[in-house]
Formats: sequence, C-alpha cells, structure tokens
Amino acid sequence: MPRQNRVTPRGELIAVEARGTFMGNRGCLHDAVGRIRRPWQLKRWIVCELEFKGRHREVMQPGRYTELFFLDEATALAAGHRPCAECRRPAYQAFLAAWAGAAPGGAAPTAAAVDEVLHRERTAPPWQAPLDTLPDGAFVTLPGDPRPFLVLGDALLAWTPGGYTDRLARPAGTVEVITPRSMVEALRAGYRPVLHP
Repeated sequence: MPRQNRVTPRGELIAVEARGTFMGNRGCLHDAVGRIRRPWQLKRWIVCELEFKGRHREVMQPGRYTELFFLDEATALAAGHRPCAECRRPAYQAFLAAWAGAAPGGAAPTAAAVDEVLHRERTAPPWQAPLDTLPDGAFVTLPGDPRPFLVLGDALLAWTPGGYTDRLARPAGTVEVITPRSMVEALRAGYRPVLHP
C-alpha cells in the first residue's frame, strides 16, 4: 500500500504508486505508524536529491522527518519547496541568485528570509495572472479545468503523479497560478527547474 508522501503542485500529500525524481521534507508530519497528521511542521520546505553521498534512510521513521517525493523540481517549486543548500548546493545558489535578481535592489537573501516569504505565500489565497506573462516552470489551472498544468514554451502540460500527459496550446487569458508568486519571479529571473523526462 503506497504511503501518503507524494506531493502535488498544490502541495497536497497523496498516496499513489508513482515514484518521483526528487525528495524533500517539511519536518515530521507522520505519527508512529506512518499516518500523516499535519501538512507541515517547519517553515523550511526543501527539495533534495534522491541520492546523496550514499546515505540511506528507512522512510517515515517514528519521530524523524517525513520523506516527501515530487514528480520533478517544477512540482516541488509549485508546492512551495526551495532547493536544499546541502545536497543541491549549485541549484540552491542559482535559486538564490535568481531570487535576488527578482527582488527590488537585488539584495542577496538568506535561506531563512526566503523561507519566511514562501511560508506567507503558501498560506495565502491563490493568485491570478495573464497566462502569456508566466515563465516556463510555473503551474496554473485553467477556467473550468481543475487539473494543474505546467507552463512550457507555447504549451501547457497536464500534470499527473506519474508524468505529464495532455499537451495543450497555451491559450490567452487570465489563469489561477498555483506556483507561489516569489517562485514565479525567480523563474522569470532565470532559475530553471529540472523537469520530469
């Protein structure tokens, strides 16, 4: 039986067989028998490599952080997770540089400052934007269609836990944006997330 530790672009935790290409955490979310009891514990939500320096963990150990899995990095960013400073150091540095490039004055942020902003944005209501202004890597929903779609070039790709399916031509109009506003600005400033193959 699959564990409830796969993350959707909306940040929901679901139980599916599909495997992800990245891992991450939000603190300890599960109880002693592996049931999810809360959506987050910490403001520091990160996305990590599946393998790093030969480390191995038993998933959902009692009292330890809950291992979460993402289809790809774009999914993790949409859910509000940033690159890990340890196992994804180059991505973390590129992300902070893009974040600074998008900020007024271009000040270099600390991880704690980024986490505070993302925490506020994760708990804020959804926002809207014209679809033609959104960068590749952002996630949106279309009017009348609740599925998450990845913005990629002139197309939208429908997200599923196992990969992207339907490809639609990018339409005109305003859409609901799933990806937090600051993440969208970092994407616009040049951060390129790793996408599912």
